[in-house]
Amino acid sequence: MSEIVNERRLIALIITSIISSLLIGIGVFVLSDIFKIIPSNYLLYIFATIWFIATILVSYFISNLIRSRLGKIIGYDNASSVSFIARLIGYIIAFIGFFVVVKVSIGTAFAAGGFAGLVLGLASQDVLSNIFGGIMLVFSRPYKVGDRITISTWQYGLIAPTYPPKFFSNDFLIPGYTGIVTDISLLYTTIYTDEQVPVKIPNSIMIQAAIFIHNKEEKRRVRTKYEISKDIDPDIVISTLRQKIKSLDFVINEPSIKILETTLNTYIIGIDTVCKTIYEEPVRSEILKVVMRTVKEIQEAHAINNSRLSNV
Repeated sequence: MSEIVNERRLIALIITSIISSLLIGIGVFVLSDIFKIIPSNYLLYIFATIWFIATILVSYFISNLIRSRLGKIIGYDNASSVSFIARLIGYIIAFIGFFVVVKVSIGTAFAAGGFAGLVLGLASQDVLSNIFGGIMLVFSRPYKVGDRITISTWQYGLIAPTYPPKFFSNDFLIPGYTGIVTDISLLYTTIYTDEQVPVKIPNSIMIQAAIFIHNKEEKRRVRTKYEISKDIDPDIVISTLRQKIKSLDFVINEPSIKILETTLNTYIIGIDTVCKTIYEEPVRSEILKVVMRTVKEIQEAHAINNSRLSNV
């Protein structure tokens, strides 16, 4: 129901934009031709501006309508690409129409730009690079709307890991942003991150980034660490944990368990598992539960044995 309401709203906005542009154009003509309030020399430039703004707005609304309508038929990822192309074509028509209305050829406009054109080109190079980046993304399709991806790029570096279970680790985190692609526009790619925050990343950065594509069949190496008292034999702990963790549904291969560090009264084990999962934290949570229960069972058995020996 909400989709139908949204489509009707877009259609209403398209019609409103067209009618408003026509009414404004008629009003400008009346003020210029009848009341002589607006000089006739400026008439073409005003009409060109009205055309440009109206075409941009209509192109934007039509592209959103295309994405909404076609999404149900060809999928939202393909519909997003068609919407992007429709918007791009609309913007091109807006620029060409502007020069046609003011009766200036595009070649003449570029040639007459001279120094001003150079200054504007340098000032807008980031915008142009984003637009061309968006075009490259749509046609090369390294990812599509609906994909869950991780973006790693030097422009957005992150702080080194300082939280458990990474704070005493020798491995490294991949600096990046992970989330679902929700939109690819002319300037930005929008990602709804795992932290439930939408992030807009310029397309010029996206075409330079390392992109990790995640899917439902993804396999991930998950490292879990746990600190255990030295009173418990590590061989018993490792042997017992290996069997219990291996029996978990999401674990693919036999886990690798080793001692990583020692303290005065404890030792730290590292459990490396290859798991069928997209997210690392839920898997690590389940493994930690198994480790905690197993260590507790071994401690209780150890305490019972010590009690029997003391009674003897």
